[in-house]
Amino acid sequence: MEKKKIALIFGGQSSEHEVSCWSVVSVFENIPREKYDVVCIGITKDGRWLRYDGPSAAIADGSWEKDASCCPAFLSPDKSVHGLCVLRDGKAEIEKIDVVFPVLHGKNGEDGTIQGLFELSGIPYVGCGTLASAVCMDKAVTHTLLSAANIEQTHYLWFYADRYLNNPEPAAVIRRKIEARLQFPIFVKPANAGSSVGISKVSSMAELDAAVEKAAREDAKIVVEEGIEGQEVECAVLGNRDAEASPVGEIGASAAFYDYDDKYKSGTSQLFIPARLDDATMEEIRRIAVRAYRLLGCSGLARVDFFVRKQDGKVLLNEINTLPGFTNISMYPKLWNFAGVSFSQLIDRLIALAQA
Repeated sequence: MEKKKIALIFGGQSSEHEVSCWSVVSVFENIPREKYDVVCIGITKDGRWLRYDGPSAAIADGSWEKDASCCPAFLSPDKSVHGLCVLRDGKAEIEKIDVVFPVLHGKNGEDGTIQGLFELSGIPYVGCGTLASAVCMDKAVTHTLLSAANIEQTHYLWFYADRYLNNPEPAAVIRRKIEARLQFPIFVKPANAGSSVGISKVSSMAELDAAVEKAAREDAKIVVEEGIEGQEVECAVLGNRDAEASPVGEIGASAAFYDYDDKYKSGTSQLFIPARLDDATMEEIRRIAVRAYRLLGCSGLARVDFFVRKQDGKVLLNEINTLPGFTNISMYPKLWNFAGVSFSQLIDRLIALAQA
C-alpha cells in the first residue's frame, strides 16, 4: 500500500505557540510510519512558514527555526497544486500533500482562518471546518448559540474591551450589569484565546479593571462568567456526523483555577479518569457533549469542557475546544487511551476522518 503524505503544521502566531510545539512532538512521534510519510511545516511567531526536516526535540525547545534544514514553504490555495510550494536553492518546487494535520492552537490556527486556506487548497485536513472552528473559538458566540439550544451554561455576559477601557459611562453600565447578573467570584476571559491565556479569577469589583486590561491584550471582546463551585470535567468527542464521546475525565486543579502553568508547566494538577461522578451524570455529560458538537457543526475532533455544580449536581457546559492539546499530559489523548484507543490509533482515525 502506498504511503500517504501528511503535513504536520505547528507553531503559529498565537499566545499558544509553545503549546503547539509541544503537541506536535507527540503527534510526530506517534504517527504510524508504516502508513504515513510526514512533512513538518513550522509557522514562526512572526508568521514565516518553514519546511523543517530536523529532530523533533528541537521543536519542543524552539531551536528548530535555526536548523539548517529549514526553507520557506507555504500551502498553495490553488487546488491544482494540491500541496506545498517549497522555495529551495533559488527555485520553487511543488510537494504534493494528501492530508494536512494542523497541530495548532489559538488565533490563526484554531479559529477558522487557516481552515479557510485548507478549503481553498482542496486538501483534506484534520479537525473542524471553517465555520465550526470560528464559532467554537469565540466564547461569546458559542455561549449565544448554546443558549438558543437550551444547553445549560454558567451565567455570563460579554462586551467589547474598548467600550470598557476608554469610556467611563459604558464601563459603569457594564459594572452594574455584572453586579446585577453575576455573583463573585467571576472569571474574566478574552473571547478568542485558549489554554487559559489572559484569564483572571476576580473576587471583587476592585479587581475588575486589571482583569479586563489583561484579557484585552489577547482579544477585543471580553467574556465574564460566574464562578462555579464544583468539579471541572472534560469529554473527548471523535467523529464526523457519527461522532462518539469518550469516558469523562476530571481535572483536580492545583492552582486557583486550571490555568496555563497548571496545564503545561507545573504538571501538578491531578487527572481522574474516569471522573469521580456517578454513572448517570457521566452519561449526561457524554450525551450533551455530542449534542453540542453536532449543533455547532464540528467534525473530526473536539474536547468539550463542563462544570458539575456542587450544590445541586447540575451539568453546565463551559467551552468547546476544536484543536485540543496533544502533549503527553493532555486530556484528549488520555481519555481515548483509557477507552482502549492508543495514541497511534487515534492519529490514524483522525486522518481517516479528514479523508472522509
